[in-house]
Amino acid sequence: MLPSFYIPHGGGPCFFMDDPAGSWTGMATFLRGLPAVLPATPRAILVISGHWETKGFTLTSGAQPSLVFDYYGFPPHTYQLRYDAPGTPELAAQAAQLRRDAGFYARLDPARGFDHGVFVPLKVALPEARIPVVELSLDAGLDAAMHLAAGRALASLRSEGVLILGTGMSFHNLRALGDPRVLPPSLQFDNWLNAAVTAPPAARALALTNWADAPSARICHPRHEHLLPLMVAAGASHGAGQRVYNEQVLGSMISGFRFD
Repeated sequence: MLPSFYIPHGGGPCFFMDDPAGSWTGMATFLRGLPAVLPATPRAILVISGHWETKGFTLTSGAQPSLVFDYYGFPPHTYQLRYDAPGTPELAAQAAQLRRDAGFYARLDPARGFDHGVFVPLKVALPEARIPVVELSLDAGLDAAMHLAAGRALASLRSEGVLILGTGMSFHNLRALGDPRVLPPSLQFDNWLNAAVTAPPAARALALTNWADAPSARICHPRHEHLLPLMVAAGASHGAGQRVYNEQVLGSMISGFRFD
């Protein structure tokens, strides 16, 4: 059975730009190392990105999805990036049915492409782009318990060779990036998040459902769409969670997690 992950996707196309300060070097190294820690090569990847919200849940179902360049003000070459991974309409339909069987609304979108929360980290981790990919949206209500339940509905896919990958940022307050005052609250929230994720599954679910009560939660996530992919990845596992990435980036603590 493949693990599920919550990984950082960086800032825009950061890994494909000059980075003289090395701000993104450690994160890129972590992403490149992901394939080596998997017990087997996935037959497909289901990605939940913090950059796509719909009413209900939606899955990309095109056979060859395009890219959605949903970042702004970056160098021209970053809008020419390619990630030609195929889609898999069959997996999209299967995942949608699993969602419906669990009582959720789910639809397929054959025209939607992969946003940068998908293609940027995958281009670093799996540059060959050979493994089929399906993207799952967040529900626009942004309810934590709903996204944990969404993960539980998809858990069976892990035993069928599907890698469930939540991508976001465990700290996502763009106005505070680089402000030295944000490091202490980001450390507070990061420590709480690690304790929550590594707790037994029932306690983990309760803590993550009530994430907004955590120390400095709203400083780190004024809006929490970048945290919700963690809920799906956690919900897809009845096993232990562990922190597999932790680093100070642009003055705030960023973590990534694995669920077995």
